[in-house]
Amino acid sequence: MSERIYVFKRFERFWHWSQAALIIILLISGFEIHGSYSLFGFTDAVDIHTIAAWTLVGLWVFAIFWHFTTGEWKQYIPTLKNITQVARFYALGIFKGEEHPYKVTTLKKHNPLQRLAYLGVMLFIGPLIWFTGWFYIFYDKWIEWGWDQFLSLEWVAFFHTLAAFMMLLFLIAHVYLTTTGHTPLAHIKAMITGYDEH
Repeated sequence: MSERIYVFKRFERFWHWSQAALIIILLISGFEIHGSYSLFGFTDAVDIHTIAAWTLVGLWVFAIFWHFTTGEWKQYIPTLKNITQVARFYALGIFKGEEHPYKVTTLKKHNPLQRLAYLGVMLFIGPLIWFTGWFYIFYDKWIEWGWDQFLSLEWVAFFHTLAAFMMLLFLIAHVYLTTTGHTPLAHIKAMITGYDEH
């Protein structure tokens, strides 16, 4: 018999899907700006990329405020408890049809590996993208602000692109792992309805 637990609040679901859409738009427009293909045209791709970036900044600011005022930030505190069992499940157990060793609750939504992955995105990939992106956006002000003395556009571009590839890898892994529930769409359904089924 299945059990339904209300895990993801309305704002979390809105934030998740809005963030996902904006990140995909940023990746598509960003790789076009980088010269990987032509879809919108360079000028439109730059405009789309800039608008999506500032929209995502606004969403992140609001999400950070929401996480701290609701106490949901605690969901991301890393833990090593049961991390070996969870890692073993993803490496072997999942292919043997074993049951996931971690049970989602309202107070503990993310397993130990998820917490580390999300923390890595929030503390490393995200800041690397944002800082290099801001350096890009304000490139015309570098001389005025004295940034040209210690910044190189080549290195800013390199690290911005590196962070974009890391975000793409995270996105691919994230989408793959959403298919590993008791049904292939269980995790996606939970992020739409808010309810996780066991």
